[in-house]
Amino acid sequence: MAQCVTKVQLSISCSDLLDKDIGSKSDPLCVVLQSIGDGKWSELSRTERVKNCQSPEFSTKPVIDYYFEKVQNIKFGVYDIDNKSVDLNDDDYLGGFECTLGQIVSNRKLKGLLELKKGKPAGKGTITIIAEEIKDTRVANLEVEARNLDKKDFLGKSDPFLEFFRQGDDGSWQLAYRSEVIKNNLNPCWKKFSVSLQSLCGGDLSKPIKVHCSDYDSDGSHDLIGIFETNLSQLQKAGGGSPVEFECINPQKKQKKKGYKNSGVVRVKSCKIDVEYSFLDYVMGGCQINFTVGVDFTGSNGDPKSPDSLHYISPNGVNEYLTAIWCVGNVVQDYDTDKQFPAFGFGAQVPPNWQVSHEFALNFDPSNPYCAGIQGIVDAYRQALPQVRLYGPTNFSPIINHVTRFAAAVAQQKTAAQYFVLLIITDGEITDLNDTRNAIVHASKLPMSIIIIGVGSADFKAMEFLDGDNGVLKSSSGEPAARDIVQFVPFRQFQNAPREALTQAVLAEIPKQLVSYFKFLGMPPVNPPQQKTA
Repeated sequence: MAQCVTKVQLSISCSDLLDKDIGSKSDPLCVVLQSIGDGKWSELSRTERVKNCQSPEFSTKPVIDYYFEKVQNIKFGVYDIDNKSVDLNDDDYLGGFECTLGQIVSNRKLKGLLELKKGKPAGKGTITIIAEEIKDTRVANLEVEARNLDKKDFLGKSDPFLEFFRQGDDGSWQLAYRSEVIKNNLNPCWKKFSVSLQSLCGGDLSKPIKVHCSDYDSDGSHDLIGIFETNLSQLQKAGGGSPVEFECINPQKKQKKKGYKNSGVVRVKSCKIDVEYSFLDYVMGGCQINFTVGVDFTGSNGDPKSPDSLHYISPNGVNEYLTAIWCVGNVVQDYDTDKQFPAFGFGAQVPPNWQVSHEFALNFDPSNPYCAGIQGIVDAYRQALPQVRLYGPTNFSPIINHVTRFAAAVAQQKTAAQYFVLLIITDGEITDLNDTRNAIVHASKLPMSIIIIGVGSADFKAMEFLDGDNGVLKSSSGEPAARDIVQFVPFRQFQNAPREALTQAVLAEIPKQLVSYFKFLGMPPVNPPQQKTA
């Protein structure tokens, strides 16, 4: 029987959260996890952090695949975030809530009490989740600026930001999008942004949209500058050098002040509705995923003949390197028609001259480093292991640059025909960190993603630093990455979990990264689905 699957968008808000910060309020973030069995959970998504707020309404709306025939146990964890680390273990836990996705969908709006642990309430904290089936894949791309906004700060001007609200079926207003904050500016111009029509108006172009323009305050007590209402049909009239203007009205000032006109004017410079293509649209439209593997053969792995070595192959024929190759490769290989995968090693002395190499073919054929399928990579790894001498240092940049050269050549074709995924499996610290940063920043402009799996028990702080979840990665010269293309996963977190859990965690970001690249360049699928219309 065919599976009944649909995509569900979740809107999350909290109220009366615990206050963990001295002298200010908590800075909450919500992480969404799904059960993978045996009491273990895998992260699906996380919202943005809302500073100094005990009752946040998150603008990030996680999207989850919903299966009617499955019990999908979901956990919502709320944390007070006080640092830039992606690791939540060093953040204060403000409470959690467990339920099934079926409960959320059947209730449509589910409210629950947050708990610090089973049976222990997190104060008066509650969480509310609203579920909505995604039926519209279009997005609105908007360019917005403002003129002559009210001055709200005593020692400065104003720090304006926008919030777009959609009207729910019950008449209430739900947050759809929150913009960036423009510091100390009464004539701000916000960066171009996209918001799904599903979030903004439920796909109904005539549905009311309310826009708040406010002055940001670091303590969370934002001052309202003004409000206006519109709809997407009206916003669409903007473009071609003819903006649509709206007077920002502050209700209190209008009531108190005679001759009040407005608190500034918001100008929508352009509003274009586009199709939002999915990962499947690109893959089914002909995009091939080219998979490359890089294996760490540095001396810190230990003598492969010793059971203590990370390269030691156990009596049942596995080690952490092989498990990682199988978990990732078995999924990715389905998206490559010829299933010929280049595989490389780095950090070893290679015969016959025993020079250290950071980019040697696992099959020792530099002119044809391709292996037939994932089994071919495994066979090449097994055969190479006794023939090389583990050495060092741990340099990532040569193998990243190797794949980058191929991705750069494909990028010149300016079609969504190919994408590259590089899997690096390593046991420790990166030696050429600056060169690696530079290589990743360069690769971020190309059709390419990098997965790093850390094996063993080393300190992987540098790997977490490379993962764009910690903020925008910059090159040694200060150039920011065009997009987040690195996903780092420590193998040790999944040692006792089902293999599917590692696969899911490792590959979770690839679809998003692939779509973000082609979207960034405005490239539709080679053969776009005919039923999608803007």
